[in-house]
Amino acid sequence: MCDICLRSPCHPRCPNAPEPPVVTSCIHCGEHIHEGEDYYNIDGEPWCENCIDDCRTVAEADEPDYFED
Repeated sequence: MCDICLRSPCHPRCPNAPEPPVVTSCIHCGEHIHEGEDYYNIDGEPWCENCIDDCRTVAEADEPDYFED
């Protein structure tokens, strides 16, 4: 029995609980994606949420140049 959560096996939120199994790894950064975590499957390739957030950008139209000669 665990000294912290008083359960056997440990409660998933207990610091003594084992890591959930690795399901896959992010194609961009290589970080493991564990069972129960959200990730993106883009054209069959796994992307973690952090990499998707890092790659996000805003689409902007080119500004017309009103001062052309």
